[in-house]
Amino acid sequence: MATGIVSIAAFMHDQQALAMSLLVLNIGFYVLLWVLYLLRLWRHTRAFLGDLFDHLLGPAFFTVVAATSVLGSQVLLLGEQLRLAALFWGLAVVLWLLLTYAIFTILTVKEDKPALDRGINGGWLLAVVATQSLAVLSALLAARIGQPWKLELNFFALSMWLWGGMLYIWMMSLIFYRYTFFRFQPGDLSPPYWINMGAMAISTLAGALLILNSPDAPFLQSVLPFLKGFTIFYWATGTWWIPMLLVLGVWRHIFKRFPLSYDPLYWGAVFPLGMYTACTHALARAMDLKFLAPVTGWFLAIALLAWSVAFMGALRSAGRAVLAVRAQK
Repeated sequence: MATGIVSIAAFMHDQQALAMSLLVLNIGFYVLLWVLYLLRLWRHTRAFLGDLFDHLLGPAFFTVVAATSVLGSQVLLLGEQLRLAALFWGLAVVLWLLLTYAIFTILTVKEDKPALDRGINGGWLLAVVATQSLAVLSALLAARIGQPWKLELNFFALSMWLWGGMLYIWMMSLIFYRYTFFRFQPGDLSPPYWINMGAMAISTLAGALLILNSPDAPFLQSVLPFLKGFTIFYWATGTWWIPMLLVLGVWRHIFKRFPLSYDPLYWGAVFPLGMYTACTHALARAMDLKFLAPVTGWFLAIALLAWSVAFMGALRSAGRAVLAVRAQK
C-alpha cells in the first residue's frame, strides 16, 4: 500500500524513473507478502484464523484488498496494462466481499467481546481504505474503457465511494469517542491511527476521479455538486487530522518519552502521507484549484522521506533478525 501510493504520487509529479522503480519493488513486495500470508495460513492455521476474527487484528486483513487495488492502479497508470489491472480489480472485489462479510459477521455474533477502549483503534479504518481503493481502481478503469462497462464501473465506483464514506462516519465516531472518553496511554497511539487521515485522503482521491469521469456518465453529472461538496469535505477532514496527529506524536514521544524504534506498523503512517499527496493533486486537477499545487510538492517530499526511513528501518530489522538466527546456529 505505502510503496504503491508513493509510486503513484511520484508518477503524478512526472518523476517517471522513481515511480517505475517503486512499481518494480512493489510487485516483489506484493508477491512476497502473499507467499508469507499463505505459508502462515498453512502452517499456523489456528493462529491465522484467530487473528482474522480478533477485534484489533482482524481489520488489518483489509490491507490485502487495498494493496491489490493500489497495485492494480499502479500497473494501469504506469504500465498501461488494462487487462492486468482488470484482473487485480476482480481479485480485489472477491477479497473485499469475503473479508467484509466474514470479519463483520464474526465480530457481531461472537459472544466474548472486548470493551470499546480495548477493541477499536485506527486500524479499523482499513475497511474504509479497502472500500475506497476499489472505488479508485474502478474509476481509473472506467476512464480507459468503452461501453458497456464504462457506465457500470462508474456506478460501482460511486456506490463504493458512498459506502466508504458512510463506513468512515460510523467508525470514526466510535474512535473519536474512544479518544476523548477513555484513558489514553502512549502505547495506545500506534501508527495505524494515521489511517484516520489516510481514509479521508483516499476518499478524496476517489471523489476527484469521479468528478473527472462525470462527462462520460450522466448520473455522475446529475450529482456533480454533491460529488464536489463531499470531496472537499473529505479533503478538509483529512487535512484537519494532520496537525492533530503530529501533536499527539509529540505528546507520545517527547512528553511521555515513548521509545521511537522501527515497527512494521509505521508503514501505516507512510501510506496516508503518500495518499494525501495523490489526492490533493487529483483534487486540484478535478476542480481547477491551482493554489493547491505547492502542497502536493511538499507532501511528496515528506512521503518519500517517510518511505525511505521506514524502508531503511525494515532493512536494519531484517539484518538483525538474520544475524540473530546465525548466532543461534
